Amino acid sequence: MKPVTKPVMKKAQRIQLVIVALAVVLLATSLAAAPSKKFGETVEVTTVEVPVQVLLDGEPVRGLTADNFKLFDGRKEQQITGFEATDLTKSEVQKPKTLQQTSVSARRHFLLLFDLSFAEPSSITRARHAAESLVKTGLHPTDLVAVATYSLEQGPQLILGFTPDRHQIELAIETLGLPKLVERAGDPLSFVLQKEIGTEGFQGAEASAGSRGDAVFQENIKDLSIGFDRASRGEQQGRVMALTTGMEDLAKALDDVSGRKYVVLLSEGFDASAYQGTADAKRQMEMANQAAFGESFRVDAEERYGSTGVITAINDMLEEFRRADCAIQAVDIGGLRAGEDAKGQAGGQDSLFLMANETGGELIRNYNDLSAAMGEVLERTSVTYVLAFQPEELKLDGSYHRIKVELQGLPRGARVISRPGYYAPKPFGERTAIERKLDAASKIMSGVDSGALQGSVVAAAFKGTGTKDYVPVVIEVDGPSLLAGLSGDQAALEIYAYAIAQDGTVGDYLSQSMGLDLKKVRPALEAKGLKFFGDLNLEPGDYTLRVLVRDATNGRSLTRTFPMTVPSFGGGQLAIASPLFPETSKDWLVVQEASGAEERRARAFPFMLRDNPYLPSAKPVIPADGQAQFVLMAYNMGDGGAPLSTEFIKPDGERVSGPKVSFVGRENASDPSITQLVLSLDPNGIPAGEYRMITSLKGSADGTEVTASIPFVVKGS
Repeated sequence: MKPVTKPVMKKAQRIQLVIVALAVVLLATSLAAAPSKKFGETVEVTTVEVPVQVLLDGEPVRGLTADNFKLFDGRKEQQITGFEATDLTKSEVQKPKTLQQTSVSARRHFLLLFDLSFAEPSSITRARHAAESLVKTGLHPTDLVAVATYSLEQGPQLILGFTPDRHQIELAIETLGLPKLVERAGDPLSFVLQKEIGTEGFQGAEASAGSRGDAVFQENIKDLSIGFDRASRGEQQGRVMALTTGMEDLAKALDDVSGRKYVVLLSEGFDASAYQGTADAKRQMEMANQAAFGESFRVDAEERYGSTGVITAINDMLEEFRRADCAIQAVDIGGLRAGEDAKGQAGGQDSLFLMANETGGELIRNYNDLSAAMGEVLERTSVTYVLAFQPEELKLDGSYHRIKVELQGLPRGARVISRPGYYAPKPFGERTAIERKLDAASKIMSGVDSGALQGSVVAAAFKGTGTKDYVPVVIEVDGPSLLAGLSGDQAALEIYAYAIAQDGTVGDYLSQSMGLDLKKVRPALEAKGLKFFGDLNLEPGDYTLRVLVRDATNGRSLTRTFPMTVPSFGGGQLAIASPLFPETSKDWLVVQEASGAEERRARAFPFMLRDNPYLPSAKPVIPADGQAQFVLMAYNMGDGGAPLSTEFIKPDGERVSGPKVSFVGRENASDPSITQLVLSLDPNGIPAGEYRMITSLKGSADGTEVTASIPFVVKGS
């Protein structure tokens, strides 16, 4: 958004890194459910982003600027404080780097919602293949896709959160998360359905790569399907009421996802007579005659006119989708039928049309080529403008605010498509589990450093076993900023970290929930804060590490991104890790990732300097009149060395002269592909404040230059 070695660690050394087990209670689910505190509810600055599309004669209008828009919150015109334009038809958007740079609000979000109850198993099976084809050939690489199911027994179930990872999307579509078809990876935010993709996730001899497990799939969903049966009107109405309740909750949860959402509902629809009265013309004539001859008492009003209760529930549901900026693209997966079944099919299409038409979507009758059927929709939504504004004195009470976007300087006939309003954030304790989940996932996918909490992250790669390398991750959370939002003696934190490759694939992830007994750990938090140590396993490549730390009691959070390269060890490619500053303070509360502890114990501790273990500082603090040593890990540098250079910048990008970096020594690790350069940083009198050091290394063979950076703080005397 534009602003207008592997030495063996000695026993004594291991004790230094022992975790405070009594102070940190892991997986404290009871704390996570505690009521939220309302710290700073009326003073926090909230930015509202409004994605819009502009059409003229049915075609998207390109090349607009912020001056072409006027935005109103209620009746008051708002200053547009941010503006971004994304055109998915431009060639530069196809580049992998743009996949990471496109803001989450400007990206289209498609929720593939499979109706398991109001559809036949055979129809759902075919719909899976159509949806898979849409993802492979119809959608843009920047599009985010989620997969969910609906059934009368379970209501809406999110199988996979909004992700660009096409491999995970394919697995989610094939299995729809059914336990007998796939083993869940345990990812709390549902970005990863299964870590290892392949047909081994299926069970049964029929589930081979060739058969795609269709027979097994149909067997697993047959008990959920009611199809388009001829149940009594009362039973049909009960089913529709259950549907509206579940779908309304889904719409409210989707409101926490930034950007415009398109719910691709794959269903056969429900019998429209449940809300609009009987479609039998003969029966309608009979009731009309009874009413005309004074026998109205014999006429069933709901049979003739429909149920006002059901109609109201449907309208309320559709209003929530409109408010959440969700358009339903209803796909009739029933196909053509004949005879008596054609009447039922027509009734189902009526209900699907209603849901699509009332939310700004379309009814798609021919779903066999879903990409072609949605072609016009995809073209109309290919150009998105994101307008941002900051409401004044917005109370975080969940209230609804109507907004309006007007065009200026465009030809007559141009029309704007935008959400009709937005919900103010509501207290964290009042959010449902799925709302919290989608909110966290949206923050991860945004790739923007933000949040009320303060903290930093650093990671480095070490040679692993097999095809994947070992990447330890250190996440620091500033203690005073954490304590500022707490009251009482208990706290709960959630930590998530996802390594996302340039093509959107989730390489690996870690997550941790923990409870904190503040009576025991408050001194450490007041002095420094919390230092979390976990690890990932990644194949060689370039990644963006995206980290979210959230206070589970009040929702205050921080998001951080960390670009990193996992080199091909021994492959000859020169690479460097972020400079590693050994932590000098002993005041941190150190917490180690709970999962993978056995594997971690079997490995040598990764961070070693002169046979001494350390944990690196993610944001080192250096006295203005002092010095700090750091380690620069170079991969595949060789024995001949390589020219090293550094530069320093302020947060606003201004270069700073003065700091000096001097060479201290060179240490070879047990892995011959890693060279540890020990260097010293002298601030040399620059003013106190925050800076970033960018380190560059140039290969002597081909002149290839690699860079890495780290933020640091100069502390005044």
